[in-house]
Amino acid sequence: MNDCIFCKIIAGEIPSTKVFENEDMAIIKDLNPQAKIHLLILPKKHYANIGELAANDADLLKRCFSAFAGLTDELGLQNGYRLITNKGDDGCQSVNHIHIHILGGEKLAEKMG
Repeated sequence: MNDCIFCKIIAGEIPSTKVFENEDMAIIKDLNPQAKIHLLILPKKHYANIGELAANDADLLKRCFSAFAGLTDELGLQNGYRLITNKGDDGCQSVNHIHIHILGGEKLAEKMG
């Protein structure tokens, strides 16, 4: 996608702080952190949202989560974390490229929102 900011980040056209990358995804630091550790899982293949990805390539989602699960200690998330994906206007999705927020590194509020 020519105008997708996350596709440009994945391609290296826009700088980011990558903490992990493989053939399926990149994990970057969020520019507007909402927790001590706030990262984004960016699948390299462009899908607009979680529903589109799940319907077309659920195996990609499985591989991304599997790779992430092996990195939690290295990323400082050994005491736990929260995964969030937003979809659509009511879900406050700000970029139409599937991305999963990883929040952790501290005790998170029980109430979300």
